[in-house]
Amino acid sequence: MHRQEIDYALARRATLARMRAGEIALADVCDADTYLLRAAKFHGQSTDRPCPVCRKEQVTLVSWLFGGSAGGPSGTARSESEIGLLATRSPEFTVHVVEVCRTCRWNYLIQSYVAGVPARATKRRRAAK
Repeated sequence: MHRQEIDYALARRATLARMRAGEIALADVCDADTYLLRAAKFHGQSTDRPCPVCRKEQVTLVSWLFGGSAGGPSGTARSESEIGLLATRSPEFTVHVVEVCRTCRWNYLIQSYVAGVPARATKRRRAAK
């Protein structure tokens, strides 16, 4: 179950509009590093959405885990099935979903959310007098 979900669609659209207007250089938005491209290849989820920049291939979604005790090192790419499994038995962690084009190196954070077992409330009840 996803909690505290943030969708970055409006920011993505604004970035693409600024790029098409020439306000942002292509090199500034198509700058995926080798690690992200490899994560897209081995851990990514294929989509049917074409790359908004080059339109040569469909973007791949890469989910990155962040959190101290999410069942592995923070800052690693995980598949949806791995995240689903971790969400049922690990303390809360954050997932950042990035869309990546392996052809032109476009990449953009499109969503973030919290998953995992919520921490128990720490409030103490007052004893009745």
